[in-house]
Amino acid sequence: MDTQALALALPLIGWASHTALLTHRLATARRDPLTGLRTRAGWTALAERVIRRHRDAVVLLLDLDDFKNLNDSHGHAAGDFALVVTAERLAAWCGRNGIAGRLGGDEFVAIARQAPDLESLHHALNPPVAYAGRRLPVSVSVGSCHVKDLPVRSLSDALAAADSAMYAAKGTSGRRGTRTLNR
Repeated sequence: MDTQALALALPLIGWASHTALLTHRLATARRDPLTGLRTRAGWTALAERVIRRHRDAVVLLLDLDDFKNLNDSHGHAAGDFALVVTAERLAAWCGRNGIAGRLGGDEFVAIARQAPDLESLHHALNPPVAYAGRRLPVSVSVGSCHVKDLPVRSLSDALAAADSAMYAAKGTSGRRGTRTLNR
C-alpha cells in the first residue's frame, strides 16, 4: 500500500473503529450485564412509546421478596442466579406483547400492551429455583397500574402507582402476590 492510500485509509479505519466502540457501549448501556434485560434507560424509551400507542397498556413493578436473606443464606452467586432466572421468566411471560427491564438490585419492571393475566405472572415467577442441588425459594411482589386509569397517561405516574401497589402487595400476609392500584 502506498503512503497516500495509507494516509487516506487510516482516518476511515479510526472512524469505523470508534463508531463500533460507541455502538457497543450504547448497546451495553441499554442492557443489564447480569440478566440481559433492558436497563432503566433502554426500557424507559420503549415503555414511553408503548404508553403513547396503546391505551390499554399496563405498567408492572416487581421486587424479589426477602432477597437479602437469600443472598445471606445461600451466597451472592445464588442470589445472582435467582435474579437471572427471574429475568428469564419475566421476559418469557412478556413475550411479544410486552417489554421487561431491570431497574437494579432485585427490582424489575415490565410493560404490557394490553391488560395481562397477572395470575399467570404470579405462577411464572414464584416457583423455587434449582441451584447447586438445592431448591431456592423465590417470591416476587408485583404492583401494576393500568395506564388508562391515570388522569394523565405518563410513565412516571404509572410507575409511582405501580410502586404503591407493589408495596401494598408486600404488606399482605403469607405468600406474596400481585396488586393493582385502583384509583
